[in-house]
Amino acid sequence: MANNDRLLVQILLLALLGASLWVLAPFWSALFWAAVLSFASWPVMRVLTHLLNGRQALAAGLLTLAWTVVVAVPLVMLGFNLADHIKDVTALLKDFQVEGLPPAPAWLAGVPLVGERLVGFWMTIDQQGAAFFATVRPYLGQVGNWLLARSAQIGGGMVELALSLILVFFFYRDGPRLAAFAESLLQRLIGDRAEHYLELVAGTVQRVVNGVIGTAAAQAILAFIGFTIAGVPGALVLGIMTFGFSLIMIPPLIWGPAVAWLFWQGEVGMGFFLLVWGFFVISGVDNILKPYLISRGGNLPLIVVLLGVFGGILAFGFMGLFLGPTLLAVAYSLLSDWVGSPVVNTTVSSAESPEKPVS
Repeated sequence: MANNDRLLVQILLLALLGASLWVLAPFWSALFWAAVLSFASWPVMRVLTHLLNGRQALAAGLLTLAWTVVVAVPLVMLGFNLADHIKDVTALLKDFQVEGLPPAPAWLAGVPLVGERLVGFWMTIDQQGAAFFATVRPYLGQVGNWLLARSAQIGGGMVELALSLILVFFFYRDGPRLAAFAESLLQRLIGDRAEHYLELVAGTVQRVVNGVIGTAAAQAILAFIGFTIAGVPGALVLGIMTFGFSLIMIPPLIWGPAVAWLFWQGEVGMGFFLLVWGFFVISGVDNILKPYLISRGGNLPLIVVLLGVFGGILAFGFMGLFLGPTLLAVAYSLLSDWVGSPVVNTTVSSAESPEKPVS
């Protein structure tokens, strides 16, 4: 009877756990990003709490406010600039539709070997522009619907980001209690190795955060320098956009159009400079800085972490940037512990086995 009661309690606890996870399901992404953000900046939280004489709630509020300013202000600036650029692109397309392309720039004919062909291609596009716009006009409505859907997704992402910035306050304020709860839960599950795996997860996430954010910041600074030297307008905004696109590892989507704009304006020298700067410096630093920052201070093979980063993105989306290497790190450590543990021989040799009594 006691076993039946214990089984019933376990079933009820599992059902309660499942219902709780179901309730929290809409907030998993916001909770995840709040946890990553608070964990990555926890050393700053410790220093700020010490400076405020242990007032953890005040330190959490100030740091949350700082994150809100740091994240919200660039996003608002980016939104206004994108709106202006969308208006400019729309006006440019209308001009192309009515007046056609402007005359080919003089430098285009001077391109070695292919200059005349490029000028001929330019004239062909100009002559067929009206027919081209007439062909694509039926699809513009579908493009508008697609852009509307993407805008709705971006709006949902902004709401999720705002919720993450609210939740990060509670992670800051209750961080030690949450860490103690996680450690006690792991101790009930895996015993004495709980602290080791907590340190493993914490170290992996910290290195990935340092590698991703540090590389993105370096690429943004280098992009801003390159845009400023080349004379590209809006260099600061483009640098901020480079930071965002570097997080998803596609910064050429920012400096590539800037190179095309320079060539369009006839700035051939600066165009080639920015092309080389973008390819070898902005994008090249990713191949050097990110592996160094991710592997620094860890005892995991670099290939495990890198496969976790890229495979995690493919499997889980942007959250996989942190989930992937963490899962592989824990799995690698579990397998290493299992392989390194001594094998207990349960067989008993015939010499040591007791003799059977003779009946």
